[in-house]
Amino acid sequence: MTPLMITAAAAGTWTLGDLVVNRIGFGAMRLPQTGEALIPDAVPRDRDQAVAVLRRARELGVNHIDTAAFYFSPLRSANELINRALAPYPDDLVITTKVGPARDASGEWAPHAGPAQLRAQVEENLRQLGRDHLDVVNLRIVGKGSIAERFGALAELREAGLIRHLGLSNVTPAHLAEARAIAPVVCVQNSYGIGMRPEQDAFVRACGEQGIAFVPFYAIAGTEREAGASGGDAPEILSVARAHGVSAAQVRIAWTLHRGPHVLAIPGTGDPDHLAANVAAGALRLSADELAVLDALHARG
Repeated sequence: MTPLMITAAAAGTWTLGDLVVNRIGFGAMRLPQTGEALIPDAVPRDRDQAVAVLRRARELGVNHIDTAAFYFSPLRSANELINRALAPYPDDLVITTKVGPARDASGEWAPHAGPAQLRAQVEENLRQLGRDHLDVVNLRIVGKGSIAERFGALAELREAGLIRHLGLSNVTPAHLAEARAIAPVVCVQNSYGIGMRPEQDAFVRACGEQGIAFVPFYAIAGTEREAGASGGDAPEILSVARAHGVSAAQVRIAWTLHRGPHVLAIPGTGDPDHLAANVAAGALRLSADELAVLDALHARG
């Protein structure tokens, strides 16, 4: 499989509310820095390189970008880079952002926003991206308590026209049910991948049954999270990768896409070659036997 010849369209499409996206998208978390993300002393990435990666993503058919105002390094913010690289925005580009978490100017984490602070976070994303509305806003949750007040605040902003569609991040099925009683939910973002959180399998299926996109994050990095993939892949993954002449990361992306037509991928990178390989993973078709082996590995956690 030659990555440079494959576009995001190879993975098929899904509709977020009324917005059609290719199932292979791009996550912007790693774009502002090199190395570990979301730390105060992150090393800023070269701006021209980051802008080039975003423009190359568009050339490869990516029309779904995941970002957040709290994705920044000392000199770069993901939203600023997206604005610089892609504005004026193409009509088919869907930008999904998150609110709830906050970092101060030094990069240290601050308390999660309450209902009164969420509007300010939405407006900050609007300002940074240079838009008059946000396509999709995910409320990111910490803990298992009620989200009704916070999600209700975002639903009011949706009614006011600042947000087109709403989603959730880092949530439970109970959170989803609570949110859907307030306003429509178009996507759920949770950490998920081969061997990571197999207890999420039923939730993944339930989202599909409800017509809601499931968007795994850390599908490549796994338990390494912000630090990125460690390269210590299981023999089963490496065997499938060798059989197809692809990388272990591509197998991990392809496996998530095989979990259902509603599953979207948002792998992130600042490397143009990795970008092309990630997009090409959308064309990787795993056999029933290969899926059985990978599913068994996943079930072992």
